Amino acid sequence: MQDHTNLVSRRSLLKTTAAAGASVFTFLQPRLVRGAGKEKLRAGIVGCGGRGTQAIVDTLTGNENVELVAMADVFPDHLDSSLSQLRNPKVLGRHAGITVERDGKPQQMSAEDLVASIQPRIKVAPESRFTGFDAYLKLVKSEVDLVMLTTPPGYRPMHFEAAVEAGKHVFAEKPIATDATGARRFMAAGRQAAEKRLSVMSGAQRHADAAYVETVQKIRDGAIGEVLALYSHYLSTPVFHAQARDPKWGDMEWQHRNWYSFVWLCGDQIVEQHFHNIDFINWVMDGHPVSVTASGGAAWRPREPLYGNIYDHMTSDFIYPNGVRLSSHCRQYPRAYNDVSDLIVGSKGRSTGNDLGPKGINSQVQEHIDFVDSIQGRKPYINQASRIAESTLTCIMARESAYSGMTITWDQIMSSKQELTPKEFGYEVKMEPAPLPVPGEYKFV
Repeated sequence: MQDHTNLVSRRSLLKTTAAAGASVFTFLQPRLVRGAGKEKLRAGIVGCGGRGTQAIVDTLTGNENVELVAMADVFPDHLDSSLSQLRNPKVLGRHAGITVERDGKPQQMSAEDLVASIQPRIKVAPESRFTGFDAYLKLVKSEVDLVMLTTPPGYRPMHFEAAVEAGKHVFAEKPIATDATGARRFMAAGRQAAEKRLSVMSGAQRHADAAYVETVQKIRDGAIGEVLALYSHYLSTPVFHAQARDPKWGDMEWQHRNWYSFVWLCGDQIVEQHFHNIDFINWVMDGHPVSVTASGGAAWRPREPLYGNIYDHMTSDFIYPNGVRLSSHCRQYPRAYNDVSDLIVGSKGRSTGNDLGPKGINSQVQEHIDFVDSIQGRKPYINQASRIAESTLTCIMARESAYSGMTITWDQIMSSKQELTPKEFGYEVKMEPAPLPVPGEYKFV
């Protein structure tokens, strides 16, 4: 079942197609500059941490015609570690159990099958291993067909712009920005990608999950009646990437190695993690909220450098155009109750969001299959840039409401001049982190 929000933009598809002087058939069946018709597709990845390494495994597991030929990361040790894991049968075998489709039926990949399938397609020559703050530029200008962007999200807008400018198809991990300025940059580059017929797939894997896809369709078809209320939780434990600062690290390097503690890099939990729930609710509602009033703070995070400048809990009350409200709650507490769930309440029943459809193959593998199918024209053209940007902005809108203590509207966030991206990059760049936001003192811009 096709998720119609994958197709460029809900509102601009026909308009863009007509302006380009192309038929709808041509637009939905791309035969694109790079990759289309080739026996093999050459992939490169920017961001070689845990998420990036898993994305490589997922795309190579789902697509036997894809090879990894280039890697880029700010830190050489990250790149070396990722490549070492991908070349180590014992480590790679730990990813066994991924469900894929073979001979028309779902089946789990054994460790032996996974290693035998993936390792021969890891072909990253020394000259195609790029490190440093300009590594992404070197990779997108190399001979790759598709680029996977899996760095911290603060870098996503500039990396996406560079990849589209270079004519590459892009898998962009969620979220796609940490401020409204960056989200709008991503939207603009997404429109350019559509003009170039470049496929854009996001890491919002629920849109590739058969259970979610069919459940959303049944909700829209009236299975639970009129939607009356919405609830989403992302209650989890803290995320850290460094436990102490090495004296050799400059300010910028320290913040990168502990990126989840700093808002310019991660966006706070509601943007980086709770995105999945909020993006899903936007999908159910076929649009974004018109306003939000949120509250939050740091209940347990000490005012120490390791803990940065993000909140550890946040609740948000979103209002959609038809008056339906979403009650959203996210928090990261140590040694506490965990719950990641959604509830859609209708006039005739309720749904958890994935309870009205069949279980499909691993959704993080399926999204990469769909991406490659779009590139090679086997299935409808996918460009999720507009949708993922809208969901990212929805999350940013709530964060800014909690930080400022104000109700924030969609028009306000679309006009926000906030820009968190530094003007200078380098391992030794001096960076004083912004203080923890205090409602009433923090200024929304």
